[in-house]
Amino acid sequence: MNKSSSEWSNRQKSLNYLKCVESFPYRKEGDTVLLQHIPENAVRILDIGAGDGQLIRKIKESSHRSDTEFVALDISPVMLESLKDNFVNDTRVKVIEHDLDDSLPDLGYFDAIISSFVIHHLRHRRKYSLYEEIYDMLNPAGVFCNLEHVSSISTRLQTKFLSLTGMLPCQEDKTNRLLSVEKQLQMLRDVGFIEADCLWKWYELALLIGFKN
Repeated sequence: MNKSSSEWSNRQKSLNYLKCVESFPYRKEGDTVLLQHIPENAVRILDIGAGDGQLIRKIKESSHRSDTEFVALDISPVMLESLKDNFVNDTRVKVIEHDLDDSLPDLGYFDAIISSFVIHHLRHRRKYSLYEEIYDMLNPAGVFCNLEHVSSISTRLQTKFLSLTGMLPCQEDKTNRLLSVEKQLQMLRDVGFIEADCLWKWYELALLIGFKN
């Protein structure tokens, strides 16, 4: 287990994250744009770093998806416990413990793969290989939606972002390995995604989307 994964095994860190994640400024706007790009006919959806399952809940609530199967991956014991509690009677949601530093397990193919504020904890080389794995796991008409924490283009804008989110520079998560929108979009294009674009952004919060075909 790498340093980042080990820290997310810290119960208090995970609980603190769950308390503040929904209060991120403009977070709901980012979620709304993400939801607009989930195919209505999606049969299988993979959530990478699912947390307590808030994105899965929003997808299920946004339309009639009684037959859609969800697979939720996470490494944090707190998140896994929350996922299992939140979907205890829902046989359409499968919860799997997985460290993203390792290759994704063989889970079959998906119509949509989503992630929310997770991939920025990975080393840049692993980001790239994860994008390759995601591309390979998508069905031909599949889409990848990544609501992500990205790097600012200047110290001034980074400081402004932290101020608006109530943090000082010294309070920033030490496990962050932030990368710019431009570099991540190029990664997506390099592995084969078409129409890779940033469809929503507020300072260091951005929604990156790529289509397989």
